[in-house]
This record gives sequence, C-alpha cells and structure tokens, in this order.
Amino acid sequence: MFRGATKVTVDDKGRVVVPTRHRTLLAARGEGRLVVTADRDKCLLIYPAPDWEQIEQQVMNLPSLHPRSYELQHLLVGRASEVEIDGHGRIGLSTELREFVQLDRSAMLIGQGKRLELWDEARWNEHCAEWAKTPLSGTDLPAQFGALSL
Repeated sequence: MFRGATKVTVDDKGRVVVPTRHRTLLAARGEGRLVVTADRDKCLLIYPAPDWEQIEQQVMNLPSLHPRSYELQHLLVGRASEVEIDGHGRIGLSTELREFVQLDRSAMLIGQGKRLELWDEARWNEHCAEWAKTPLSGTDLPAQFGALSL
C-alpha cells in the first residue's frame, strides 16, 4: 500500500525521482512498469501497470453514450501513458500531462493505497487548506463506513 506525502522535484526533462519506499512496491507490483494519467482534480495518478489494467477495463466498460462516462474515458484512458522507472529511480512525465495539471518544479507525491498522486505543491497546499476548513463528520462518508471515528 502506498501511503504518506513526499516533496519531490520535477527536473528540466520532466522527470521525478520516486522515493525508495515506493520504488520497492512498484517493482513488486508491476516490475517497474507504470501508467500515469490525469485526474479531475488536476493531479496525476500513478498506477502499477497491473492495477491500472483493472481500472482501465472498468472505465472502458462504462456506457460510452453516457456523457459523464464518455468524459471519464477520455480523461483517464485518453491521457494515460505507460512509463518505466529508469536506473536512477525516475519516471518521465509527458509534457502534455504536466501542462494539463499545471505541474511546476515543486511537487508532492501522495500515497493513496493502490496508487500514487502527483500534485503541484502549490495546488496541493491549496487543497489541504480548503479541506481543513470543513471538519469531517460521519455523515460525509458513504454508508458502508458506518460510524467511523476520525
């Protein structure tokens, strides 16, 4: 499971060094093969290739005549790119993905269970500040979580 937040730097060639703790898990899950795609929140989603394949299949099974499904297919699958971790532990991010999410030099790599999220650091800080304004209550969560105490 990916967890935790790490400040990372996007170099001039659009590469990010993946922290060792995540690299080890990525190597075990997908032999260093990853899929990077865009999210509606203007961050990048990074999946080990086998985990991505399951998600891609679910997304592509949505009815393409439904406008929201169609948009989701274009966003997630249409912007997806396959990458590999190089010998220095870096992944290369396409110019198109970096521009779409407005990813600058300073970024945050956020562990989210089966995936990583890569946020522009300023945008990440804005989101955290916004989330902190509203305390989380049990009614904010889906019913299957019951009375989750945070």
